[in-house]
Amino acid sequence: MRWPRLPVRVDPDALPERRRYTTDDYASWLSQSFGWGSFGFGGHQYPLGVQMTQPGSKTESIGTNFGGFVSHGLKGNGIVWTCESIRVEVFAQARFKYRRFNNGKPGDLFGSSALRVLEKSGLLAEAVLDVDMAGNYFGCLAEGELVRLRPDWVDILLDPIFVNGRPIGFRKFGYFYYENGTRDSKPVVLRPADVVHWMVKPDPAACYRGMSWLTPLVREVLGDTSFTRHKSNFVDNAATPNMVVKLPVMSREQFDLFKEQMDEGHQGPQQAGKTLYIGGGADTSVVGTNFQQLDFKVVQGAGESRIAAAAGVGAVIAQFSEGMQGSSLNAGNFTAARRRFADITMRYLWQTACEAFSSAVPVPSDAELWYDAGDIPFLQEDALDAANITQVQAATIANLVKEGFTADSAKAAVVAGDMSLLKHTGLLSVQLQPPGSAAPPTNGSQPALAAAASNGGP
Repeated sequence: MRWPRLPVRVDPDALPERRRYTTDDYASWLSQSFGWGSFGFGGHQYPLGVQMTQPGSKTESIGTNFGGFVSHGLKGNGIVWTCESIRVEVFAQARFKYRRFNNGKPGDLFGSSALRVLEKSGLLAEAVLDVDMAGNYFGCLAEGELVRLRPDWVDILLDPIFVNGRPIGFRKFGYFYYENGTRDSKPVVLRPADVVHWMVKPDPAACYRGMSWLTPLVREVLGDTSFTRHKSNFVDNAATPNMVVKLPVMSREQFDLFKEQMDEGHQGPQQAGKTLYIGGGADTSVVGTNFQQLDFKVVQGAGESRIAAAAGVGAVIAQFSEGMQGSSLNAGNFTAARRRFADITMRYLWQTACEAFSSAVPVPSDAELWYDAGDIPFLQEDALDAANITQVQAATIANLVKEGFTADSAKAAVVAGDMSLLKHTGLLSVQLQPPGSAAPPTNGSQPALAAAASNGGP
């Protein structure tokens, strides 16, 4: 099977044959479905370019909510923006490295010129933004560079898997990229080998695509936005609760004039605190609740904490009001939250990213693509903890060397946590020698030292 050199535009009719479903099938479905039609399969009709989970569908549109999450979530909600900023700023500080294996266990990190394709400025930031907003990041290898593909402009082409002549699932067969997202144009056809597809949380309804962490939080985000709008409306209406004004019987012209004059004199934050004068039999009464009666801070703070928890950031790190309650510095909670954020959220993101991006670079047979987060200040241990760890490691290395192990192997074993890396010199401590015996000679000075010891010398 031969694929065209990328990036080029390819007529879908030129797709190669593959097992039971030929290119004519795909071409027929696509020609009927560019933007307005549908294709038939298994007695059903399915539109192209929409999110589908029914058996038999042949394409999967990614990021149907991408624009909404970006506009109303990332750009339209301060809580989502804060959480996402923390995720991006910490994640993007890591660097790709290779990690060597020693006897099946992870060892030291090392670099290579082959990793330059992954050292593009802003690559990690744009990748995690797409994953968080659309659930998927797509990058195309073209002319030695990894080019980002907007996720809602990409469709996944699926190939059915058969058992005993019956379909049981699908595998990824390729990708269609539509410039500007217009499905009525012919797509760029991409091979799986030429596309980096990173997803963090698989969609349970379609495990070949990812799901944004905002997906289950749509109501929470809308609720927080509504509370923010409620505060604005409260202030815009003179920072007072809703008010009902009862008026005597009057003409429509008199009513409109009274309303206009009252709004002009008492509506808006600049009119707050002014004395209200009414006459002509008018009566006022307050309805609804104010912020104190609504317990506004508690209600809105609970929503903020749920959004922060779903983002894996936590209210303490995001400095939301609920996370800052307690001691003045809240140092203990922050330390625990920081470690949770690093160990559960960030390291999982880096691990899945390494698995996905490993298809873009050659990986040595005795190593894997990994990340180096050692230079990220946010993830450093406290100074006391780091000093204690270093002290324990140094003492362990010194004891191993005293017991006859080589210094290099002792260091490697302690750093890797693998005692099988230890190599012995063959020399034992003098306390382990039988009385009057000489240590085995290893150099020219050893026999003299042994003779001196047998003669009662030093």
